[in-house]
Amino acid sequence: MKTEITFFCELRAEALKKLFEDRFVFDDLKTLNAGLSLGILDLSPERANVIKKLNRLDIPVTAWLLLPEEQGYWFNLGNYTEAAARYQEFKAWSEQNQLQWAAVGLDIEADINEMKEFANERGAVIQKALKRLRDTKAYRTAKTAYAALVAQIHADGYMVESYHFPLIEDDRDAGSTVVQRAAGLVDVAVDREVLMLYSSFFRPHGHSILWSYAQKAQAIGIGNTGGGIQAGALENVPYLTWDEFATDLRLARRSGKPIYVFSLEGCVQQGFLPRLVTFDWQKEVDLPATALVSAGRSSLHGLLWLLERPFVILAGIAGLIGTVLMIKSHGKSKKNEK
Repeated sequence: MKTEITFFCELRAEALKKLFEDRFVFDDLKTLNAGLSLGILDLSPERANVIKKLNRLDIPVTAWLLLPEEQGYWFNLGNYTEAAARYQEFKAWSEQNQLQWAAVGLDIEADINEMKEFANERGAVIQKALKRLRDTKAYRTAKTAYAALVAQIHADGYMVESYHFPLIEDDRDAGSTVVQRAAGLVDVAVDREVLMLYSSFFRPHGHSILWSYAQKAQAIGIGNTGGGIQAGALENVPYLTWDEFATDLRLARRSGKPIYVFSLEGCVQQGFLPRLVTFDWQKEVDLPATALVSAGRSSLHGLLWLLERPFVILAGIAGLIGTVLMIKSHGKSKKNEK
């Protein structure tokens, strides 16, 4: 079975230029038949030059669109106008530099500024989440706007990918938009959705969570091997060791899904990239137990289902109150009869 592997890369221009000054990075990517999902942190000449080199070597490159931090960095429910403008800027820059793209990636996550604020201003961030939760119209508006953006990207001839954390799948399974509205996320139909099943974020249950969500995922994101922007609770989380990384790779491959690794720079820094060239994909891997994760997810589905349908809760409360009043009334009637 052929393993399809893509590396995320999230570096600013100078660091990106330095990374690709090492010709062995190009060689290893070619040997692995790997692609690159490159974070578009800027529209600089340095970034364009690296992409041109990748194009000449026929290494597939996906444009992973990002915004300035003050605009939220990742795409979300509140910045679809900025996201659409960013795509137009990216398109003009690509045409000017004659850059070739395998796809365009939309990274849909919570506002990075809220993630940073959460540690010190938790109450304010929760208030924002509750406000979004009540505003179903804003969610529908954002969903329509992102669908239009995907249609525009398709019309321009590009495949579209999206990158999501796994709770989006639980929201769907529950027939809910609660997680999305609270966190500021949007579920948009694309050609390929990558679930970011980064086991380093979910220790000690990381492998179990990966395997639980892998079954329905279109593509599996594994990590973190190093790098990435620092935000909130994810700061200072230890990176994957080689053994953890190898387990994640084999689990992902066993699922038969395309694999996305975060990140290329982390793999280079830790010496993982050359080891992947001779990696034994066929080695047996013990499947992690998922009973605990499955039970937790089932409970979460029930909660999300109820929160999406508050009238059910209200009807239940009304029914309970009605039953209590009826019992009391019946008791009084019996007393009066005596």
